[in-house]
Amino acid sequence: MSSESSTAVRAALFDVDGTLVDSNYLHVRAWQRAFREVGHDVDAWRVHRAIGLDSSLLLESLLGDDADTLGDRAKDLHKTYYLGARDSMRPLAGARELIRELHGRGVQVVLATSAPEEELDVLREVLSVDSYIAHTTSSEDVDSAKPDPGVVRAAMDRSSTSSDTAVMVGDAVWDGKAASRAGVTFVGLLSGGISRAELTEAGAEAVFEDAQDLLDHLESSPLARLLGS
Repeated sequence: MSSESSTAVRAALFDVDGTLVDSNYLHVRAWQRAFREVGHDVDAWRVHRAIGLDSSLLLESLLGDDADTLGDRAKDLHKTYYLGARDSMRPLAGARELIRELHGRGVQVVLATSAPEEELDVLREVLSVDSYIAHTTSSEDVDSAKPDPGVVRAAMDRSSTSSDTAVMVGDAVWDGKAASRAGVTFVGLLSGGISRAELTEAGAEAVFEDAQDLLDHLESSPLARLLGS
């Protein structure tokens, strides 16, 4: 690593749901309950395939023509049911340890999410590593969520990094597409339930089982380029 890259501001940008916190399937259940309450039964696998997608696109893909009239009500219900499941949320294996290790190696840790502030507060409480997190983004920072690259760009702006000094870690195809559109290296994790092949096709330079697996192979992963000497 050159002296210039060693002294540059470096950042690991993390998606949260399914990447650091085991919450994707809680989202699925919350959306299912919400859709049923507005008169639509949607199969769980279809909901899961849309987790991490911008909410307006998720609603359009799952409610079709009824998204305009039922979408806002469904979003409110989802929020209620999802936050009601907070006691079932837990950090994924290695998530806290990976964040601490990166912080200790001089890498800024940024939570690059478009989750609403109220949901983000709960996720941060579950992670309980705020002192190691340099910056966060939320729905307040972008007009459109992933796969739009706005979240990734906002995270880079907040951490004063560029596509050369940042790496995005996520569990969804939408994370990979957003990172690729922002010109940022993407590392995929299987912990959100999306296959290795799909994450690779979405642009992942490398794919690991979960945060623990990434931590165990940190020195040989794409994150190694961010580590201080």
